[in-house]
Amino acid sequence: MTAVGDELPSLTVHVTRKDLVRYAGAALDFNPIHWNEPFAKEVGLPNVIAHGMLTMALAGRVLTDWTGDPGNILEYYVRFTRPVVVPNDDKGATVELSGKVREINEDGTAKVDITAKFEGKTVLGKAQAVLRLP
Repeated sequence: MTAVGDELPSLTVHVTRKDLVRYAGAALDFNPIHWNEPFAKEVGLPNVIAHGMLTMALAGRVLTDWTGDPGNILEYYVRFTRPVVVPNDDKGATVELSGKVREINEDGTAKVDITAKFEGKTVLGKAQAVLRLP
């Protein structure tokens, strides 16, 4: 039985430059801030950053892992508050993801708050989803 305050299983993901290249190809998002260090720094970023939508998708894995079916996600929204800086090494950037049930509705849905952190700081703000409970 799901209850308010239940924590979803957490997930830790390592995002590498290789992942950025793969995501760019799948999403057709070839913005140079995601692969070109000099360009990223020229526009004021500390280095190459992960695609915001990639970060959002990774956070969504917490939801799909918990519900067992992506079709149970009825609503999902976030605000991008801080970039995930991806170094040019084999380790990449570590993103820590978690979720917590905020409310249970009479219609068999639950509202879940999602937390995504990089270097101990939140990278997605107001990240919430409405899920159909299994």
